[in-house]
Amino acid sequence: MTDPSGLIRPGSTAPGFTLPATPDGRQTGPDDFRGRPVVLAFYPADWSPVCGDQMSLYQAAMSEFDRHQAALLGVSVDNLWSHRAFAEDRGIDFPLLADFEPKGEVSRRYGAYTDRGESARALVVIDPDGTVAWSHLSPPDVNPGADGILDALERMDDERRVTTR
Repeated sequence: MTDPSGLIRPGSTAPGFTLPATPDGRQTGPDDFRGRPVVLAFYPADWSPVCGDQMSLYQAAMSEFDRHQAALLGVSVDNLWSHRAFAEDRGIDFPLLADFEPKGEVSRRYGAYTDRGESARALVVIDPDGTVAWSHLSPPDVNPGADGILDALERMDDERRVTTR
């Protein structure tokens, strides 16, 4: 299921995938974190000002992601070498995944690929069972921040607390 923009909708099964990731090129993807929430932060390009600010913000908020036991994965069509240099320059410790070959395949599967040949600025939160819990598409020049992601993670925590009582 996708929304009118094409982005995968909540309630959909999150497509599985693996991509090469920083720092060492090992293949990883959401299934490696099954049992935990996973945040996919699709973004257009490593070295653009908005993307740099967005990924740096997520790095600064890492303690909040950790509090929810959520894995954070950045995804763009840039290659692994660009990701490595970008992560090192920005002090980014969470994995950046290279949706490079075939270009944009994973972004397309999530409805987060643009006609400009890059990933859209999209956020997808996957619950511990592999279902999309929340998704959001931002304009390319707008940093979506972390509030929507953290709200979605908080709702998942609340639902878990209710069901375990």
